[in-house]
Amino acid sequence: MKYKHEELTREILGACFEVINELGAGFVESVYENALLIALREKGLHAEKQRALMVEFRGQVVGEFFADVLVEDKVIVELKAVKALLPEHQAQIINYLKATEKDVGLLVNFGSSKLEYKRMYNSWNIDKQDAQDEK
Repeated sequence: MKYKHEELTREILGACFEVINELGAGFVESVYENALLIALREKGLHAEKQRALMVEFRGQVVGEFFADVLVEDKVIVELKAVKALLPEHQAQIINYLKATEKDVGLLVNFGSSKLEYKRMYNSWNIDKQDAQDEK
């Protein structure tokens, strides 16, 4: 089964592994964010850090959040530097996906010597797209 943006997420994760292999664990999140931007750009990918994204309700902006990294305007990458990923970290990126109608997000934790990551999908948006494709 092929996942949406599979090649792109594979490249992003490759860059994440480069970062953890070179820097190791123990730095704050911003260090990994800056290093990841370098690695992504060296791969020829368009990556923006702390990209402001608006949350709308009934056509009106009700808030904004800042995606740690947005790659190719397609994949939201939420970075952590914690001992372990928690359910609230997953909920955070799921909410980001719903708010932006992006299809794919990566939750990446640099907080231990072994990189931890989860590929997350905006199932609501994918279901909506499938329904449109059937028409």
